[in-house]
Amino acid sequence: MVTWLEWGDEAFAAARARNVPVLLFVRAHWCRWCRELEHAVLADPRVERLLAERFVCIVADKDRRPDIDARYSKGGWPTLAWLDDSGEMLASDTYLEVPDLVRRAEVLSDYYARHRETLRARIADFERESAPPEPLARGGELSLAIVDHVARAVLETADPAQGGWGRDHKFPHPEALDFALLRWSQTGDAEMLQLVVKTLRGMQEGQIHDRIEGGFYRYATRADWSAPHHEKVLDANAQALHVYLEAWQVLGDESFARTARGIIAFLEGTLLDPETRAFRGSQDADPAYANLRTIEERRTRGAPACDATIYANQNAIAVSALFKAASVLGEPRHAERARGVLDFLLAELYDPARGMYHYWDGGYHLPGLLGDQAYVLRALCDAVQHSGRNADLAAARRIADAAIEQLLAPGGGFYDTAYDPSARGGLKRRDRSILENSVMAESLLRLSALTRDPDYADTAREALASFAADYKRHGHFTAGYARAVDLLFHEPIRVTVVGAPDAPDVRELVRAAWKPYVASRIVQVLDPARDAELLQRSNLPASRPGEKARAYVERGRESYAETAEPARLAALMTRVERGG
Repeated sequence: MVTWLEWGDEAFAAARARNVPVLLFVRAHWCRWCRELEHAVLADPRVERLLAERFVCIVADKDRRPDIDARYSKGGWPTLAWLDDSGEMLASDTYLEVPDLVRRAEVLSDYYARHRETLRARIADFERESAPPEPLARGGELSLAIVDHVARAVLETADPAQGGWGRDHKFPHPEALDFALLRWSQTGDAEMLQLVVKTLRGMQEGQIHDRIEGGFYRYATRADWSAPHHEKVLDANAQALHVYLEAWQVLGDESFARTARGIIAFLEGTLLDPETRAFRGSQDADPAYANLRTIEERRTRGAPACDATIYANQNAIAVSALFKAASVLGEPRHAERARGVLDFLLAELYDPARGMYHYWDGGYHLPGLLGDQAYVLRALCDAVQHSGRNADLAAARRIADAAIEQLLAPGGGFYDTAYDPSARGGLKRRDRSILENSVMAESLLRLSALTRDPDYADTAREALASFAADYKRHGHFTAGYARAVDLLFHEPIRVTVVGAPDAPDVRELVRAAWKPYVASRIVQVLDPARDAELLQRSNLPASRPGEKARAYVERGRESYAETAEPARLAALMTRVERGG
C-alpha cells in the first residue's frame, strides 16, 4: 500500500534513508483526470506495489501549493514529477495508463539506483549554470509602445468568428477582455469593442455558461464555447463577474447584467461557506449533473462536492468584484458580502510580520506568497473606494510594506515566494511571475494615489520595468501587464468627495462617481473630521458645517472641475478623461 506524504522534511528524509527517488503527484481538487488517475491507475495493485517498494510518494494540491505547481507542473493536471531525494526534477509526465506508468517507474528506479551520484553531479552543474546573476539585470524601458504591442497581440491571436482565444481549448481570459475595453475607451478602436462583445455573448450562449444555477465552467474544448469541462472555480467566476459588469456599464445590455447576477447567485448559492461566510475554492465537475436542465432534477441528483478550502487570493478577487457589483448594479448587499469576506481574510489569514497566508482549512497555511499579497492589497484599495472609509489604508500599507521587504527582487519586481533557507529542489529558485507582478504593481499605484505616497508608485514602476525586455514572448497573456503599464502613462481620473462618509449627499456623489464606465478611476471620500492629513496633502478645502458635500474631479496634478450635484458628475468625469 502506498503512503502518500505531504511535501516536507519527512518525505525527503525517507527517500535519502531508503536511497530511492521521489514521485510527486500534483493534482487539482476539481480535476476529473486527477481523480481518474487516482482511482484507475494509482490504485492498481501493480502500480501500488511498485511505488511502495521503489519510491517515496508525495501528493500536492495545485491550488493549496501554487509554489510547487509553478515549478513542477507539466503544464496541466495531473502531473507526475519524478524527483531525486533533494527535490530536483528527473522527468515529468501527465496522465499515464497503468502499463506506461509501470514501465516509466521501473526505468527511472533502475537508472536512479545505478547512476545516483552521476545525477547529483549533473543537477549540481545545472544549478550553477542556471543561477541568476546577482543583482538581477534590470529590464528595458517602459513606454506606451508596450501597450500598443500587447493590443496588437490581443487582436491578432483572438478568434474572429467565435470570440475569445484558442481553437481547441478556449478559456475566457478576463484580463484580455478588461484590457480590450480599456483600449477601446482610449482609442475608439471599434475592433476591440467588437471582440469583447463577441466573446461575452459567445460565452453567454455557449455550453460553458450554466444557465440553471449561474456562473461559468472552467473552459470549453471547442471553439464555439461548447463541450466544457464542468468544474467551476472561484477566481475565474469572480473575474468574469467584473468583466460582465464593465460591459454592462459600456453597452447597457441587460443580458450582461443578468449574467453578472447569475454569477453572484452561483457564488452565494454554491461556493459560500455557511460557517466562515467566505467562499470555497471550487465545485467539482459532474457532467451528468451539468446536463440536467432543471433545478428540480439537479436537486434530486445532488450537487457535486466543493473544495471547502478558503483561498486568500481567490476570495480577494471575489471581494473586488462584489464591491463593483454593489456600485454598478445599485445593490448594497453585495458590498456587505464583500466586507464580510474581507474581514474574515484579515482576521484569519493575516499576520503583521508575514503578510497574508494562502489558505484556511480550519487553520492558516503558507504565508508570504506574492499572489495573496497582491490581490488582498487590491481588495483593500477597492474597499476604501467603495465604502468611503479610509481605515483600510492602514492594513493595505502594512501588507504592501511587508511584501516590499520580503519579496522585492534586487533588480526590480517581486519574487513569488519569500526567502526560505530550508527550501529544497525547485523551491530554492524564487520565480517572478509577470501576471502577479502586474497585479501587485497596479495595486501599489492605486495605493500610492489613495495615500498620496509616491514611494509606492516608484516601486510599481521598477517592477513593471523589470519585465519590459521580455514581455513579448507571453502574447495576449500579458494583457494585465499592459494595463498596469498604461496606468503609469494615463493617470486615473480622481474623484475626491469631501464630507462625512455616511452623509446622504456624500453617498449620492460616490454612487454617481461609480455609475459610468471609466477606463481607470480613483474614488475617495475625505472626511474633514478623520482624514485631515490626507485632505491637507490633497490641497482641497474642507467642507464647512451645513455646506453640501462636493466632488472634485482631477487628473494628474491639475484640478479640472468640482460639483455638488450628482447628476453633473458623470459628464465632468467624461470631460476630464477626454482632456476637455
